[in-house]
Amino acid sequence: MNEPTILKGETCPICHQATLTLMETAYEIPFFGPCSLFSMDCENCKYHKADVEFEQTHDPTRYTLEVSSEEDLKIRIVKAASATIKIPHMITVESSEHSNGYITNVEGVLNRIRKQIAQARDDSEDPAAQKKAKTYLKKLDKVLWGQESLKLIIEDRTGNSAIISEKAEKKRI
Repeated sequence: MNEPTILKGETCPICHQATLTLMETAYEIPFFGPCSLFSMDCENCKYHKADVEFEQTHDPTRYTLEVSSEEDLKIRIVKAASATIKIPHMITVESSEHSNGYITNVEGVLNRIRKQIAQARDDSEDPAAQKKAKTYLKKLDKVLWGQESLKLIIEDRTGNSAIISEKAEKKRI
């Protein structure tokens, strides 16, 4: 990883104030090649956008990983804004214009999903939806504690996402 390039005082696309910070950091991802992580953060309106971009082009890809141990939680994940994340029978997080790209690990992805489910539970007034969310949160907690397993799928039509592990199954889509 190189030192990030930072530009401060740029104009925010949302609030139009000169309070936007642009940051670009170059990474070398094993088995995947060089990439850059871009982010925009506004001090004024708190707008945030991030994405991952690779120097090389890749085929549309689906990665599948059976998360079955605490060690699996450490597996590196590169998720572009264009990627969809799926946990079968639980949740699908579709890409959209508001999606962000990031580099993290399996634990980081599961914690992000956990946060989304908890927010949906808290926002819902439907007792059945709240109960379902509570069940999903318990399942995620058990996976995060290494007590249960689940399947994690990342699909990316641009090929700019990856699960960096020999344990992950990779297929062209």
